[in-house]
Amino acid sequence: MTHSQIDLLCLGEPLGEFNATRAESGAFQFGQGGDTSNCAVAAARQGLSVGYVGALGDDMAGRSVRALWRREGVDDSHVATHPSAPTGLYFVDHGPSGHVFSYLRAGSAASLYGPGDLPLGLIGAARIVQASGISQAISASACDAVFTAFETARAAGVLTAYDTNLRLKLWPLARARAIIHAACAMADIVLPGLDDATQLTGLSEPDAIVDVYLGLGARVVALTLGHEGSLVATPVRRERFRPIKVDAIDATGAGDCYDGAFLAEYLRTGDAFAAGAYANVAAALSTQGYGAVAPVPRRADVEARMAAEARGI
Repeated sequence: MTHSQIDLLCLGEPLGEFNATRAESGAFQFGQGGDTSNCAVAAARQGLSVGYVGALGDDMAGRSVRALWRREGVDDSHVATHPSAPTGLYFVDHGPSGHVFSYLRAGSAASLYGPGDLPLGLIGAARIVQASGISQAISASACDAVFTAFETARAAGVLTAYDTNLRLKLWPLARARAIIHAACAMADIVLPGLDDATQLTGLSEPDAIVDVYLGLGARVVALTLGHEGSLVATPVRRERFRPIKVDAIDATGAGDCYDGAFLAEYLRTGDAFAAGAYANVAAALSTQGYGAVAPVPRRADVEARMAAEARGI
């Protein structure tokens, strides 16, 4: 894949996933996760050319992530293999209040990644560069890599997109807020979730939250509201998208699916509200199976459901 062909370049930490299925106590389904990797796969399934930047361990989990990317058409040629540091892992349990995550990621290959490892030419040739709060929370060097990637992208006229994805097990709220909001100030498209944004801003009203991120300079804010759908806003317009009804099994990665679908449709149409309507449906469909990746829908599935919704089916 040449530099000129990359629509979306994602930066962060891919992970191996062990998902505890409800069907059998003690049974885990192995898969792949990591928020920006999930976004990359979701975007590829909507038809984008996608690349990934980061590092994996020389282990089973790392090889499984690369195999996933190859199947999905995500370019991994700029993902390093660390000779000794492992690929991070996480476990998903399903409790009364939803999914619960546990992580084994300290000292992971991705956490050792830094600004000097970035492929600056590739970043400058992408159409969108995407990262997240987790991309920055895993280490100081990884944090700086995101800032450098965004600086490089903006200097080249490349769009930047950022998901706030707050994980307080990785860093304290005050530091998270300062760094996440500094990154949001460098982002053209900000993709917060309501729970994260409530903690980061101290606000709970969606319109007020959106105002904060527009105030930081975003062209587009797409705020996911869980079971309440989503809200998309620009400085001159905003629109609320109602949730669609699905038989939800596992919401792992639904926000990441939203990101990938939103960015894909935004690049296709140039319309943030068309992207919001599309991503709202894609994210809902992604909750109908276990794991972050397996249930992510392809474009034909999303368009079929959108057509059915439009007909009132």
